Amino acid sequence: MSRELVEQYAAGSEKLSQAIRGLTQDDLLTQPAPDPTIGKWSIQEVVIHLADAEQAMADRMKRVIAEDNPMLLAWDENKWAANLHYQKQSAQDAAEIVKLIRKQMSAVLSAVPEAAFNRSGTHSEAGKKTLTDLIKGAVNHLEHHLKFIHAKRAKMGKEMW
Repeated sequence: MSRELVEQYAAGSEKLSQAIRGLTQDDLLTQPAPDPTIGKWSIQEVVIHLADAEQAMADRMKRVIAEDNPMLLAWDENKWAANLHYQKQSAQDAAEIVKLIRKQMSAVLSAVPEAAFNRSGTHSEAGKKTLTDLIKGAVNHLEHHLKFIHAKRAKMGKEMW
C-alpha cells in the first residue's frame, strides 16, 4: 500500500502542469463569480497555494522521517494568499516547484523502509499524523484543488477535453 501511495503522490505534479496548460495570464488571473462549486480563488491563486502547500507538506514529511515525534505546524492559507502577492507570482514556476518537490520527496519516500510510513509527528491543529497520513493528505489536497481548476476552466469555456 505504501509504495502505491508514493506512486500516486509522484504522479500528481504532472496533473497540475496539464491542468494549467494552454491558459493565458488573463485566464489564470480571472476572478470567479461567487460559486461554491468552483471556489473563490483564481486559478493562479490556487496554483500558488498548491506550491506553498507542497513546501509545507514536504517539510512535515521530512520531519517525520528524520526526527522523533516532531511538531508539525499549521498555516493560515487565506492569510498566505492575501499577503504573499499570489497575483504577482508565476503559476508555471509554481507548478514546476510542485513537480520538483514531488520528484525529490518521491526519491526519499521510495528509499525509506516500510516501517517509516508508521512514524508520526504531532500537528499543531490535527494531532498525531503518520507519514502515511501526510502522503495521503498531499495526494488528496492536490486532487481537491485540481477539481476547482477544471471547474474554473469549464466556466471560462476552456475545458481540456
